[in-house]
Amino acid sequence: MSVLTTEPGATPADEEPPDTGERHRLTAVTGLAALSLDAMASVAYGPEAIVLVLAAAGAHGLGFTLPVTLAIAGLLAVLVASYRQVIAAFPDGGGSYAVARTHLGRRTSLVAAASLVLDYVLNVAVAVTAGVAALTSAFPALYDDRLWLCLAVLVLITGVNLRGIVESARAFIVPTVVFVCSILVLIVIGLFRSAPVSTEAAAGHVSVLADNATTVGALLLLKAFASGCSALTGVEAIANAVPSFRVPRVKRAQLAEVALGAVLGVMLIGLSVLISRFHLQPVEGVTVLAQLADASLGHNWGFYVIQFATMILLALSANTSFGGLPVLLKLLARDNYLPHVFALKADRQVHRHGVLALALVSAGLLVFSGGDTNTLVPLFAIGVFVGFTIAQVGMVRHWRGERGARWRGKAVLNGLGAVLTGVSAVVVTATKFQEGAWLIVIALPLFVVAFETVHRAYARIGERLGLGRIPEPPHRDRSVVIVPVSGLSRLTCEALNAAASLGDEVRAVTVCYPDAEDRAQTHALERAWAEWNPGVPLIPLASERRTLGRPIAAYVRETAAAEPGTRVTVLIPEVEPERLWQRLLQNQRGAVVAHAVRRETRAVICRLRFRLS
Repeated sequence: MSVLTTEPGATPADEEPPDTGERHRLTAVTGLAALSLDAMASVAYGPEAIVLVLAAAGAHGLGFTLPVTLAIAGLLAVLVASYRQVIAAFPDGGGSYAVARTHLGRRTSLVAAASLVLDYVLNVAVAVTAGVAALTSAFPALYDDRLWLCLAVLVLITGVNLRGIVESARAFIVPTVVFVCSILVLIVIGLFRSAPVSTEAAAGHVSVLADNATTVGALLLLKAFASGCSALTGVEAIANAVPSFRVPRVKRAQLAEVALGAVLGVMLIGLSVLISRFHLQPVEGVTVLAQLADASLGHNWGFYVIQFATMILLALSANTSFGGLPVLLKLLARDNYLPHVFALKADRQVHRHGVLALALVSAGLLVFSGGDTNTLVPLFAIGVFVGFTIAQVGMVRHWRGERGARWRGKAVLNGLGAVLTGVSAVVVTATKFQEGAWLIVIALPLFVVAFETVHRAYARIGERLGLGRIPEPPHRDRSVVIVPVSGLSRLTCEALNAAASLGDEVRAVTVCYPDAEDRAQTHALERAWAEWNPGVPLIPLASERRTLGRPIAAYVRETAAAEPGTRVTVLIPEVEPERLWQRLLQNQRGAVVAHAVRRETRAVICRLRFRLS
């Protein structure tokens, strides 16, 4: 008898409410920290990507850095506005996959899903290798161990995410705040500088600026725009992970999305203004961001703070994928396009199988690339542009279908975004095709085919199980239970007791081999069985080829054929040891019998575990 006690004067309302899992979900602030690392870290390579392309046109070309960045910032505003609407329209997450599934059809939604999966996986690999590259640049002695460093960072991030997305968000708040504040301080101080305070970082390095180019063509500007759009990767991550936010999740996710767009836009524009203000030239071996820190803050402790903050955030920006991809995999599993195991959650609201799958594939990419960022970068960002375009087109159809207030303006905005991101996808693919982008062109349809294959398999299973249909009323069939035995023990007794409770008739069988020694053992078992007299017949089954499972399977088939309408069950008794290592001491006879019966008959298989503890 138990007695429940409470404090005097306590009421049910004072009691602790049941845990609904909300404490393991994200607020707007922690969501920004957990899901925006990819986008925030992109300021380390986005402006540099623009400058490297425009450098082909010489100093005159670098003058277009700010206009190109403003165009990218305009596209960023369009994407943020669009994904803010996606969050409201699709609160279950999924981003472009959810939009396409509703408005563009099944096949297009799978293309969107495939592009997102590729982008998330590549983001992890690129982020980790880029962060480790920054570390090895500061400490060249570690260069030969960069692959092991990459794998160590990946294991660390995976472990944090297996603890729960809230724990990972809290762990990453400080690096995110330090990085963003450092960049903003760099920009503000730089705006008050009329000239660089230091050029020590770039001293002695070879400039990659073209000497004789004077004209800037439309194709070059388009290529610079497409390269700079790599800074937009990660904008969709919050929309993909809406279910990870606390209630009201839509409002919190929208706030985090707007904050992400505002902070990212300010940093991109501010850095581009400083690039033009200081007339920086790209040089080999030194990043543009490092030159800006040197020019604005000087070659002092502030310079190193920004370098280390950049290094840490690049490595940790892989967390964006760990926050968004498991939710996407859950949606795909729920729609029968991936194994259902990806829809399961652990006790901390973690899609553990999605996290582990992402870590495993990313580790494979790291090993494939040898921890080299340049091997992976040509593959990066193509998938996200495909997803952007599909989401924008889907939202245009969404507005046309709703026809609510100001729907035309919203549709035009999304249509413009679709054109811009679509053109960017084509340009990036074309310019990077020979550098490895062809792998993405091949991988996308392969992923779609894989999704379709899984879906068809689940459809066949559902048809055979009669899912969605009301089955016939249950009825009781006559049942025969067959128990394989090899000797007399408590295990044999427990097996016969269980079999008697399962069926109308119980039969014990033992496999006999032709060897003299084995025949003697069989005769000894028969004598002991007769002496025990359990009321169950013992039937010897001859095995000329010394196989164990086939004679039992053959007897099961004979029984089923001789007694039509009788349900045959094979009950296999097995010992479950106290220690895990003791399983190595077992002969696995139960598994052999189960495999043979499952493969050659339609009998029900029941494996009885006898615990030694």
